[in-house]
Amino acid sequence: MMRIDSYSFGVMKVDSAEYRADLIVFPDRVRSNWWRRQGHSLAIEDLNDVLGFKPDVLVIGKGASGLMEIPVSIEKVLQEKGIELIAKNTGQAWGLFNEQVEKGRKVVGAFHLTC
Repeated sequence: MMRIDSYSFGVMKVDSAEYRADLIVFPDRVRSNWWRRQGHSLAIEDLNDVLGFKPDVLVIGKGASGLMEIPVSIEKVLQEKGIELIAKNTGQAWGLFNEQVEKGRKVVGAFHLTC
């Protein structure tokens, strides 16, 4: 199970590896250089890997200042698929991700590291 060691603006450390671009953390791997179709607005296609994995919980880090928008349509799709959404500024979200890991839940984290 992956754990996030730390986060500071533009840098996230996951299981001792350092990442300097947006990423998705799965229980068994990290998808680095996560690129979204519209940058600061999340699109459902940006989460195809996540939806295919079918986690219990998706933790989204919306950036240091929370600038990444999550449209209501995405919240509805996640709800329909039974995936709990936790969306916070990345500074809060990484700790919440670790809490879900500690609870033994099948969790995925999608993190915007700047803005």
